[in-house]
Amino acid sequence: MPSFGDPNARVMALGLAPGAHGSNRTGRPFTGDGSGDFLYPVLHQAGFASQPKAVSREDGMELKGLWITSVARCAPPANKPTPEELRSCAPWLDQEISLLTDLRVVVCLGRIAFDGLLAHLARTGPLKTRAGYVFAHGAEYKLPGGLIAIASYHPSLQNTNTGKLTRPMLLKIFRRAGKLAEL
Repeated sequence: MPSFGDPNARVMALGLAPGAHGSNRTGRPFTGDGSGDFLYPVLHQAGFASQPKAVSREDGMELKGLWITSVARCAPPANKPTPEELRSCAPWLDQEISLLTDLRVVVCLGRIAFDGLLAHLARTGPLKTRAGYVFAHGAEYKLPGGLIAIASYHPSLQNTNTGKLTRPMLLKIFRRAGKLAEL
């Protein structure tokens, strides 16, 4: 699954994996499924997306200052990638982060993405211990190496339909990311 966004991004939205019925089908992260129907209007309102609706790779959507990717590269069964799958996909994330030379902030959409970012930093050297880094919605960490991580609940239908994650909650996260990235 290809990533999507501005190659000069200062903010990365890091998700779990391509959605089996969304991005796997459409070829773009968070496009064509409930998660994307929730996420893209928020990104538009926060100033990162050119339009509020994402339906296909050909819909004219552009991102400014934002890169969207995931820790896993294929849709895992039951949205639960195995540790082996995550290890197999890790070099892709490592390479993407190294190529985004203006990157300042990573919004981790869900615990697996948060853990994936910490694992990346451990693999590439700056993070010596994961102690003190706890996933919680809105948690913010200045990481070794200079990146700032902001944790958020994932915009899955399971979280959004139950009210665990609301649009104002996610908008606050992305507005904070933009401010920290000086966008």
